[in-house]
Amino acid sequence: MLDFPRWKQAWFALLAILTCLAALPSIFAVSNLPWPAVLPDPKVNLGLDLAGGSHILLEASTDQVLRQRLDTMEESIRAKLRRANGNIRIGDISTKDGNLTFMVEDATKVDAMREIVLPLTSGAGLTGQRDWDIQVVDTTRFVLTPTEAGIKQAVTNAMETATEVVRKRIDALGTREPTIIRQGDERIVVQVPGLKDPQALKNLLGQTAKLEFKLVDTTALPSDVAQGIAPPGSQIVPFAEGASQGGVNAIAVKRLGGIKGDSLTNAQQGFDQRNNQPVVSIQFDTQGGAKFAKLTSENVNRPFAIILDGKVLSAPNINEPILGGGAQIQGSFTVETANQLAIALRSGALPVDLKVVEERTVGPDLGADSIRKGLIAFLVGTIALMTFMILTYGRFGIYACVGLVLNTMMILGVMAVANTTLTLPGIAGFVLTIGAAVDANVLINERIREERARGRRVIQAVELGYREARSAIFDGNITNFIAAVLMFVFGSGPIRGFAVVLIIGIVTSVFTAVSLTRMWVANWLRKSRPSDLML
Repeated sequence: MLDFPRWKQAWFALLAILTCLAALPSIFAVSNLPWPAVLPDPKVNLGLDLAGGSHILLEASTDQVLRQRLDTMEESIRAKLRRANGNIRIGDISTKDGNLTFMVEDATKVDAMREIVLPLTSGAGLTGQRDWDIQVVDTTRFVLTPTEAGIKQAVTNAMETATEVVRKRIDALGTREPTIIRQGDERIVVQVPGLKDPQALKNLLGQTAKLEFKLVDTTALPSDVAQGIAPPGSQIVPFAEGASQGGVNAIAVKRLGGIKGDSLTNAQQGFDQRNNQPVVSIQFDTQGGAKFAKLTSENVNRPFAIILDGKVLSAPNINEPILGGGAQIQGSFTVETANQLAIALRSGALPVDLKVVEERTVGPDLGADSIRKGLIAFLVGTIALMTFMILTYGRFGIYACVGLVLNTMMILGVMAVANTTLTLPGIAGFVLTIGAAVDANVLINERIREERARGRRVIQAVELGYREARSAIFDGNITNFIAAVLMFVFGSGPIRGFAVVLIIGIVTSVFTAVSLTRMWVANWLRKSRPSDLML
């Protein structure tokens, strides 16, 4: 019991001091005191309910996923047929009523066509079904129908991708500890603490950032375009606000082909050297750069449209091949909107459109009030516990109280170093941890009392008290630790905030209540050699 080597005492002291020092910047911040700029300042991040911020609920359009699957399948079939060197000819492809249908001109080529189409389908997860159902009707007419399992799998994949894209965009804004989680099959919850401009966040998240470069169909008559009539194989695309050319509000572009923006490697806001207007400079990867060079080389002196989210930003003429793998996007940009577009393009395009269906804003005043009330509850509970421990156990109660203060500081320090977030339930976890922290000291002190009542000497009673109470202490805390880990793994938002504080608090409370108090008691017994204990 009295054998506490100096290296262990130094290690315990160093660990306690370092974690307590890490808690000081957070304490200074709560107290509105200045922290020296030359010193490191790890701080506990405040959650949405404490720092204020925005809560946004986004909803995706699953019908859009079906339309995209039909367009992708059509383009894949046409690409396969081009590589077949014209051996198989088909009629126009229709995507009416959610099915993809076409006729094979030569009935003897039906089996060959099936061999082309079949590899374009795949298994839908672990359902045992394929994502497309292929039927041949009236001898030569193919009907491809997306299966329910395939659509469900496509929606799941799209939402997972959308969640990751949303996360990248918010991280690019420089916010700390956002909460981004799926809710149901079609929704994403976004919570951003401390956000001062929620409208900018909504604009960024509501932007699909689907970038396309398509050739303009110069054969389309302006009168037809004005009436929404496009030549076969083309589509009408409206100009973005402020981007119309010569009073024309829409143009016809080739529906298939062109280049998509999914091969971008970088996008940065910049300025046009000719007129100093804000632009977005983009850079393709090797494959995308080669496609872009081929498109511009084969269509010199022809216009092509830069389309963002279904609207034409500009339709410049290709004066010469663009071979460097880079390009500039011009439009009616401000520096802010150009920077938002650059962030959106760098983060990747959303696979589906997301619309804001719910928005809540938490003001910082409400958060400050929550912090104040939480601190009051914490202080009242701590003072009551300290009073009880000192009156009941004397010197041993004082040791428990010092350990309690260190425990609180260590929790804050570990949270600051780990860059975790404190929420309102986290404050409740603090109060609960403080109450539970003295349980170990109560068990130890009561066990020492029992051993003294049995007639054991002071040192022997203290040694047995710590040794015999240790198993009960560890059993109880391990149970709580498992429950906290489960809450962290399966919970979200406030539940995880509570679990984080509880997990850290369990570890630090065991350290302070068992290891530190035992070291202090051992040093006191070694120096004083008391004949009795005031317990």
